[in-house]
Amino acid sequence: MLKKFKISLAAQILIGLVLGIIVGAVFYGNANIQTYLQPIGDIFLNLIKMIVVPIIISTLIVGVAGTGDIKQLGRLGGKTLIYFEVITTIAIIVGLLAANIFQPGVGVDMSQLEKTDISAYEETSAQQEDQGPFHILVDIVPSNIIKAMAEGDMLAIIFFSVIFGLGVAAIGERGKPVLAFFQGTADAMFWVTNLIMKFAPFGVFALIGITVSKFGLSSLVPLGKLALLVYGTMIFFVIVVLGITAKIFGINIFKLIRMIKDELLLAFTTSSSETVLPRIMEKTEKMGAPKDIVSFVIPTGYSFNLDGSTLYQAIAALFIAQMYGIHLSIVEQITLMLVLMVTSKGIAGVPGVSFVVLLATLGTVGIPVEGLAFIAGIDRILDMGRTVVNVIGNTIATLVMAKWEKRFDEKKFAEYQAANLK
Repeated sequence: MLKKFKISLAAQILIGLVLGIIVGAVFYGNANIQTYLQPIGDIFLNLIKMIVVPIIISTLIVGVAGTGDIKQLGRLGGKTLIYFEVITTIAIIVGLLAANIFQPGVGVDMSQLEKTDISAYEETSAQQEDQGPFHILVDIVPSNIIKAMAEGDMLAIIFFSVIFGLGVAAIGERGKPVLAFFQGTADAMFWVTNLIMKFAPFGVFALIGITVSKFGLSSLVPLGKLALLVYGTMIFFVIVVLGITAKIFGINIFKLIRMIKDELLLAFTTSSSETVLPRIMEKTEKMGAPKDIVSFVIPTGYSFNLDGSTLYQAIAALFIAQMYGIHLSIVEQITLMLVLMVTSKGIAGVPGVSFVVLLATLGTVGIPVEGLAFIAGIDRILDMGRTVVNVIGNTIATLVMAKWEKRFDEKKFAEYQAANLK
């Protein structure tokens, strides 16, 4: 009898990616193909968004209630935020250094660049600035948790889930039925995740097809130097900065990337970290990180630990300055870095977050925000790369926190690694 042939999820996604690029290139500039493909891409993204909030709430409540130790949780929270701040600051510095050394904006012929309408981003940026500098602290505490869940406000959801989990732990025996309910919810949602992933190749095919048919590969030519620098710097950051960080805690970055290759390919093609959040949570737990650390660090990282996004923002800011012939002094670049550190945290969950952060930042050092219109055309292509870096960064952060807290299961990790790196 012939052995049953099975194509892995990664191979299926890769096939979807290649076919999507071919279809997009063949129908470049054809609005009709976008009309047909958009619903498929939207359905896939909506399926993922549908399960993200229930998974985060259920796993976090189970994790916190299972621990029931507010001191331990506070210690984990403090260490996590310190780690996030150090790594994202290094990402900004690496981005600034890369832009200073290679100067991608020097000599760019602005007449070749097509301007894109960024008015929607400007409106969002103005709304964020109107809220004042402390709005992030206020927004963490939801006035209406149902509204926060509907809007996907991650920080508010995390805050509520942690408080609720502590409450379940505090009432002892009476909380056990509640705990069992949320454990069952988490298990059911992970089953649903695996079901939705069967649709991933179709979603990838549609989303990449739309991107190529809309912008074409020719859009990269005038901004090729910027695209190459962004991708090159991201690869350097992953291998050197995240690689050394992982090595300090006894993790091999290359082996880790191989273990999450399916999720990275999916994140790259969809430009969405949300599409892989449930799977990354499931995998890091299987690798040996405790449930409460996984369910706290990964969702928080999606708001505070966007390494790829902050690195890109630093390069893009200097690219626009160089394009306009504006020289930024060391003091101005330090100011830019400090402002990026604050603004990149303050608007987590806002659509087009990287653009909105740059709009809120560029004016502080005298860079014309209109310059963003020139790079908006290839933002989707750059977004694919920075999404991958964000996912790798948050995966490493989870394992690092588990090791830092001395609660990492080395045996479980070794067994998972042996089973998945054959």
